[in-house]
Amino acid sequence: MEPAMFSVASMFDASSSEDEKDEQAFVIRDHDFSGMVLHVREFSFHQVNANLLWPGAVLFAEWIVEHHKLLEGRIVLELGSGTGALAIFLTKKYGLDVTTSDYDDVEIENNIKLNCELNELSALPHIRHTWGDVFPEENPQWDLIIASDILLYVKQYANLITTLSYLFRKYEPLKTAEDSSVGVNLQELDAPEVSQKEECLQLDPSSVATRRGAAVEKLPRPCFLMSWRRRIPKADEALFFEGCKSAGFCVNDLGSRVYSIHPPLVEFTDGS
Repeated sequence: MEPAMFSVASMFDASSSEDEKDEQAFVIRDHDFSGMVLHVREFSFHQVNANLLWPGAVLFAEWIVEHHKLLEGRIVLELGSGTGALAIFLTKKYGLDVTTSDYDDVEIENNIKLNCELNELSALPHIRHTWGDVFPEENPQWDLIIASDILLYVKQYANLITTLSYLFRKYEPLKTAEDSSVGVNLQELDAPEVSQKEECLQLDPSSVATRRGAAVEKLPRPCFLMSWRRRIPKADEALFFEGCKSAGFCVNDLGSRVYSIHPPLVEFTDGS
């Protein structure tokens, strides 16, 4: 599917009076997610653009379908869920454990709940969280954080990195006896002055990509997997990735404008 590019004005009646513009207008649209048609309610305005399903979510879903084994068995938190469509797709398609999250606003939460109902799905767990604020979960167990097209507001980059730092630092893995997946070295997070670049590049290349477009067979735990399709000035885009590196994170370009971001790592072994 070639996703249609659209504007708010094209979706809603532009002839509304000034008084009518203060009221929300709603529309339910069908969107094709790699052969799965989802019914998604969108609305006319939200201060952080959580009212629309942007084409980048559909493109990210296509990338995930191609690399779906990376998500097997993961406990997922989506940041900037917006309408919840991507989370709904992942839940219906792969049966993943997905929690949605977005700006602290009941309007977003209620719209995601409605979209679950429209697609015959029980309401997904949802966390209302504004980046940079105190995160409401003390012991996060999400080993994969995902997002698509959330770098629109440069002023929010530092707040997003603050939220990611908390989720990485407080991550508590649900380990099984046979679990030997890669995990975070929490002490490295508190000491970014160590050679973060060296820590990233010494990782097993079969576990994580360490160069642009490298084949990736496994994602570390925890990890932030992000798709970024919107075009903004390169200088602005670079600010986020440089901020991540300054925070001590490894940044890997997986190709197709998909990135994995994670702390320096050690391997969890049985009994560790």
